[in-house]
Amino acid sequence: MVVLTVVIHVIGLAAFIAYLGGWLGSVATRKKFVDLLLALSFTVLVVFFLHTIEIWCWALLYMWLGEFQSLERALYFSTVTFTTLGYGDITLRQDWQLLSGFEAANGIILVGVSTAFVFTVLRNLHAGVFRSNTQ
Repeated sequence: MVVLTVVIHVIGLAAFIAYLGGWLGSVATRKKFVDLLLALSFTVLVVFFLHTIEIWCWALLYMWLGEFQSLERALYFSTVTFTTLGYGDITLRQDWQLLSGFEAANGIILVGVSTAFVFTVLRNLHAGVFRSNTQ
């Protein structure tokens, strides 16, 4: 599951870069606040969407393993675990408890990758704005 979620994340970010990379560059050189706001907001939404897919993957795994009887509970547990919030109000059976630790580690690493990605987009937009202001 860790490999699957990493692949989802990498493919999602690569597709985003390929599809919108030129558009983000042109937004940075136009200097319009609304365009910059939309570009950064869209970036965050794409990253959030990728995390949602990954959380669903973990939840479906828990359902397949028979850990939860309802998708709602599996999604709740997966979200709390993936984000490392870890309320502890729902736990896995002893046979699968270590799996939740892997999900938490997977989640924190992917959140870190996402944070770096959003920061890079912001930095590139910011650099484009100031580069065009000084010319």
